[in-house]
Amino acid sequence: MTTATTAISVPFLDLVAQHAEVADEVAADLAGVFGSAGFIGGPQVAAFEEAYATFAGVDHCIGVANGTDAIELALRALKIGPGDEVITAANTFVATVEAIVRAGATPVLVDVDEDSLLIDPAAVAAAVTSRTAAIVPVHLYGQMAPLEAVAAAAPGIPIIEDAAQSQGATRHGRPSGSVGLAAGTSFYPGKNLGAAGDAGAVTTGDADLARAIRMIGAHGSERKYEHDVFGFNSRLDAVQAVVLRHKLERLPVWNAARRAAADRYAELLRDVEGIRLPVTVDGNEHVWHLYVVRIDAAVADRDRVLAELNAAGVGAALHYPYPVHLTRAFAGLGDGVGSFPVAERAATEILSLPMFPHLTSAMQERVATEVATALG
Repeated sequence: MTTATTAISVPFLDLVAQHAEVADEVAADLAGVFGSAGFIGGPQVAAFEEAYATFAGVDHCIGVANGTDAIELALRALKIGPGDEVITAANTFVATVEAIVRAGATPVLVDVDEDSLLIDPAAVAAAVTSRTAAIVPVHLYGQMAPLEAVAAAAPGIPIIEDAAQSQGATRHGRPSGSVGLAAGTSFYPGKNLGAAGDAGAVTTGDADLARAIRMIGAHGSERKYEHDVFGFNSRLDAVQAVVLRHKLERLPVWNAARRAAADRYAELLRDVEGIRLPVTVDGNEHVWHLYVVRIDAAVADRDRVLAELNAAGVGAALHYPYPVHLTRAFAGLGDGVGSFPVAERAATEILSLPMFPHLTSAMQERVATEVATALG
């Protein structure tokens, strides 16, 4: 007698399960928000900002509309703009560079470390000029960039962390968002701490900078109709604050589940030929926003492996298929093919496997089987 088996379909991300955990608490608080019509600012936003500041180990958290705005606001509050250069990694999501351009500054891209794909401090040192006004290291895939080495490579230059992928990560015991002068983070729904829409925050230990950021994000105003500086509208709303506060309470457990899943992947995939597993840099506690492997081009074509996994019901994706300088939007930077060889080569090798707190062992076994088949 034979028993039929059904292939397990493995999504890349499962937000439904995550939201189900907080649904009742969120619904109760949202009833209060809608009952009071307090949608902008108010106690729910203040409560989340206080809770996230504590979580990140800083004195100040300013809720904003999204992660792109968060970086732009930090740069603007530092009066960085036309004539200034801001250094960042070539392999980031395009939003990092958009924020620099929107602030009026010139982005200067640099290459990344071969093993971790985090910003290369030596490349930062080589890129510094008299016009360098800030550095925006990217905490990629869930682990922090080597900020102390970046700071040593460019003494005295402010560091604004791009912490969009690293809520809960630490480096040498210091939380993401607490090491630089300020940090911008994103609460896009798919992040480790995700809202029910777009949202973001800036964290900082500097009270004057926090005040300036909050003012710029509120039309340059601290008091209604009194506009002291040029600003724009970027505020966290109460609905998103409710969702985020209840999810934040569970984030340490969810991040621990991600770490356990990463350990299982390492065990399941360690003997598969043609795959390079991700590494955690010494001193880092990784929170595995993404689990990104690299496919050896001599063994298999990455794009074919991606297509076969998707066809087999396994969610997989690319983060990111093109370095910023090779996108049409930023061709004007003048950095052509060959400018950043590590980032460019990695873009042809990387493959993101399913990763989320509710990923089961059976799902991961299915992923590993399909990866091995595609590489066989």
